[in-house]
Amino acid sequence: MTTPSDDERRTDMVTIDKDRPAGDGTKKSSWLSSRSHQLNEIGLVVAIIALYVVLGLTAAGFLDGANQLGILRDAATIGIAAWGVTLVIIAGEIDISIGPAVAFASVIVAMGSATWGFGVVGAVLLTLVLGIAWGALAGWLVAAFKVPSFIATLGLWSVLGGLGLYLTDALPVVLPESGLFDLLGGSILGIPTSAVVMLVLFVAFVYIAKFTAYGRSIYAIGGNASAARLSGINLTKVRILLFATTGLLSAITGILLAARLGAGSGSAGSGLEFDIIAAVVIGGAALAGGRGTMLGTFLGVVFITVIGNGLVLLGVNSFLQDVIRGVIIVGAVLINALIGRRSAAAMRTS
Repeated sequence: MTTPSDDERRTDMVTIDKDRPAGDGTKKSSWLSSRSHQLNEIGLVVAIIALYVVLGLTAAGFLDGANQLGILRDAATIGIAAWGVTLVIIAGEIDISIGPAVAFASVIVAMGSATWGFGVVGAVLLTLVLGIAWGALAGWLVAAFKVPSFIATLGLWSVLGGLGLYLTDALPVVLPESGLFDLLGGSILGIPTSAVVMLVLFVAFVYIAKFTAYGRSIYAIGGNASAARLSGINLTKVRILLFATTGLLSAITGILLAARLGAGSGSAGSGLEFDIIAAVVIGGAALAGGRGTMLGTFLGVVFITVIGNGLVLLGVNSFLQDVIRGVIIVGAVLINALIGRRSAAAMRTS
């Protein structure tokens, strides 16, 4: 019995490689991932339409124009920060500091303009700069010291939440009269200003995620951080920039919320981070990283906002509202997970 020589083995391997189209596995994986996103997004569109039909028939005033504008305002409170959190989760990280960050931002802009003498524009700029700073700090802890992002942002959650309540003695701080605050809390051509900001930022983040080297770097890091580093991606820079972005978006949300309410409050935005993370995951992003789309997150934001609005109009007990929302959100995430599992199974068998 003869055994093949090393040259014959190499020849056989070359023959096998030639028979397999270059990049075929990668293309197939990309196609299946895209297919999974499409199925999830179609499912969300169907679910939102179903919600509108059911609530339109059962909840008095749901389809009224004023209520729809209210839905847009509520969606903006979730959506603006959700665009940044989507990128964070795609990169395989998490940011749970959004709720207290929004509340603290509302306090800073209120106290800066009403108490500290910065003026309205100065207070707004101060809030935006501080938002970038506290986000960058969290990113620096994650990138430079390998602190898990959950722990880093949990610490930020506690610090910002405590500072917001300490500075105000847990009392609202009324904003001064200002045309800028009236505009930010009002509307543009009949559309709430916060919703306009949300949509403009949505377009910007779609472009960033799909058409820039930075966006591709985020997907690469979430898919395989070690491989991304070997390919020349600066992981430290990207991670700091990611969390600085969520800090900035939290500050923008806090400013808009304060303008809408006419005051800053250390308790504003309570639990907001959970709605945001739920919207991102419902939209198809994988908490393990490497997968997610802005369109999916947008649909997730609409889904959660419509549910919350409908439950209020139906007069459901406020405690039961949390129960029902939780069940619906878990069910939606479960469906998303099953779709992802089927796609993964199809990928393995193909």
